[in-house]
Amino acid sequence: SANPLAARRRAARLASKTARGRRKAARAAVKTARVAYPVALYQRALQAHAAHAVPTSAVSAASWLSSQDWTAVWPASLSAGLLGLHAGALYLGRRHAVAPVAEESVSAEERQLLDRLHPEYWTAHAAARGLAGTLTTPPTLGPGGIRCEVRLDGTWTVKALAAKADSVRALLGARTALRLRITGGARGGWAVLTLATRQATDGVSSSWTASRIPADPAAMSVGVDTETGEEVLVAFDERMLISGASGSGKSWSIRPLMATAHLRGDLVFVDGKGEEATLWDGVCRVGVTADEINLLIDEVHAEMTRRAIELKRRRLSRWDGPQLTVVIDEGQVVLAQVRRDKGRLQRLVELSSLGRSRGVVLWWATQYPVTDGSAPGVDKMIAPNLLTRFSLRVASSVQALVALDDCADYAPQQIPAGREYRGHGYLKGHGPRLIRTWTLDDTAVQALPVSVWHADTTPPAPDRGGRHLHLVKPTPPASAEADPPAAAGVAVLTDAETAVLAAVRTAAGPVRQKQLVDVCGLTKGTVSKTVTKLLAAGQLARTPDGTLTTSTGEVSA
Repeated sequence: SANPLAARRRAARLASKTARGRRKAARAAVKTARVAYPVALYQRALQAHAAHAVPTSAVSAASWLSSQDWTAVWPASLSAGLLGLHAGALYLGRRHAVAPVAEESVSAEERQLLDRLHPEYWTAHAAARGLAGTLTTPPTLGPGGIRCEVRLDGTWTVKALAAKADSVRALLGARTALRLRITGGARGGWAVLTLATRQATDGVSSSWTASRIPADPAAMSVGVDTETGEEVLVAFDERMLISGASGSGKSWSIRPLMATAHLRGDLVFVDGKGEEATLWDGVCRVGVTADEINLLIDEVHAEMTRRAIELKRRRLSRWDGPQLTVVIDEGQVVLAQVRRDKGRLQRLVELSSLGRSRGVVLWWATQYPVTDGSAPGVDKMIAPNLLTRFSLRVASSVQALVALDDCADYAPQQIPAGREYRGHGYLKGHGPRLIRTWTLDDTAVQALPVSVWHADTTPPAPDRGGRHLHLVKPTPPASAEADPPAAAGVAVLTDAETAVLAAVRTAAGPVRQKQLVDVCGLTKGTVSKTVTKLLAAGQLARTPDGTLTTSTGEVSA
């Protein structure tokens, strides 16, 4: 029978032969490296010392044997002195060039990270972690933590290094919970590694007061940059999307923004849940129930239309009065209700697209920043109009794409879920630096001055400043001045009907249907249906040349 150990013996012989071959190859490589590799500083120092130590030792020995005088052994003394100088130079040359910091302010964790980010340590250990071809510069410690530039050689890119973040963390021995960020440098071939060992906001109060409102009426304060300690401002009259998962501090973060809008102008608050609205009820106009939300949307849209007519009458391009800020919190809940009513959904879309120039600004807040699916957090027709975007922690990278648009690489989904990071988020275009928002407690909200907005039902005054030429027919009989019976059937006018009637009444003469589209800010289809309904009800009359006027107004020739 076959020897059962034969196969194992053959495998052992093959392994031994392979090991001998590798050992020979390694010896040859070491021999080549000794010749080709540049001589290190300490090796050059030893060579220089040996060049004079050997002959001087011989001379010293001969002098001593001939004279037996210890004072004559000067070559040995000189050699010892040179050896000491070499050792001192080597010590000075191998010191770590870490940026000076106050020793008492550096924690043990930061000291370890600073040492491991030093180029000498990085070069010696990077290859073992798959980071060969990268080289750090001496790190610096600032108010926002440790910052270090990394040179990328060969095929390395910032994206490739960011994908190796786990290897970088392992090389540094950093805590898993420590925020580590890799971004592009100021020039190609360089990356910036940031470790958030501390925040510039540590020890700084986050309480908001009215003194935080900037002197510039076009700006408002969001919070403080945790890396630089600088206050972060955004445009006050810009439409905004605020995103944040449950527990991230979304409703808490928008309180100071709402207080700013309330003190500077008028505030309308639509709350899909109702808990936050409890605080603001009695301070500003609030809508929680389905009927209240529907009424608010209708009134705000009517106000926007009224302002459009006023702007045209006064020949202005932008509203110059107080800003009406509409804040919608829990947008997913509100949108689920409004989407059943196509008319109100269209009013919300028009509010987001047309309201800014008319002084009506929409701020939309949601826990679920997605535009697709059966229950989106923001409508796909509204989201593109919300240019300012602030995102706290979100659930996924898909939500981050909607929350921050083309700045989704800030990765708000990676913000820690701890309580200490509530109210921390990223602002689109500001850079991947966390911002700590201001806080406003319940007592401070209820202490705000009361200012409850209601729609202005007064029609705009007719324009008497310009000269308008038109031909008129004779005044109709007195019997025609009374409202026709059909008009009595229209008990309540819709927003579109109100806007069209107001536009016709305030015009200096008969108007064409195409002009109503521009004046009212409505679609052609909406204007056409509204005009047809008002004609049937007797509220409007069409002249022979196709223009429109009220049933008691002037009629063009």
